[in-house]
Amino acid sequence: MSGKKCPQCGLVNFAADLECRRCGAFLSRQGQALGEETEEGKGGRRSLKKKLLWIIGATFSVLFLCYVSLLASSERLNSEQKQVVYRATALLEQNGFKGDVFMLRHFASFRSTDNWWNKYLGHREAYAATNFPFEIVTLYPEFFAVSVDDNERAVMLLHESYHLFGYGEAATLEGVWRNKSRLGWTAEKYSQTKVWKNTIELTRGNVPQLFQCGPDGQSDCAP
Repeated sequence: MSGKKCPQCGLVNFAADLECRRCGAFLSRQGQALGEETEEGKGGRRSLKKKLLWIIGATFSVLFLCYVSLLASSERLNSEQKQVVYRATALLEQNGFKGDVFMLRHFASFRSTDNWWNKYLGHREAYAATNFPFEIVTLYPEFFAVSVDDNERAVMLLHESYHLFGYGEAATLEGVWRNKSRLGWTAEKYSQTKVWKNTIELTRGNVPQLFQCGPDGQSDCAP
């Protein structure tokens, strides 16, 4: 039978002893003085910490490998496309969208073709797509060809910046629609463009409460 070592004076007592025979310190049932952790308890805590660290490390490794594979399976923007994105982002910055611009400039990885994940999921007709939390933004040919100017492209980048923050589609559509006038993207100027028509259709479908204003109860609440 193992003895109980007193942590105060070091004397090894009998297992049945409750107090140290030399200094009188109280010995716990686990074989240590009151208040001192057992080696078994310490070992258990160390083991739990190691497991948690291993899980965290494995998770980050998998996410990193997934991120690299998404980049490797898609193509970068060409120099002309980068210039378009730069101008549209500059418009956002000029109009006070500092946080959105920060995400687009410092966290977003822009691509011009679908990665394997987008291809696997498939998607409806879109101008762009964002893979959260990997912060990969794919800009499709329509982003450059269908939009009529940098203002419309700025609006579309604003949309993707919401996704970079993790917002869902409904919240993103509402945020962009409420802020569209800050970019001068209004019905008076853009109501006949394809981007406007597609956006208002999507916003009506996902956030109908934004179109319940005015005398008729069907007007835009954020003109």
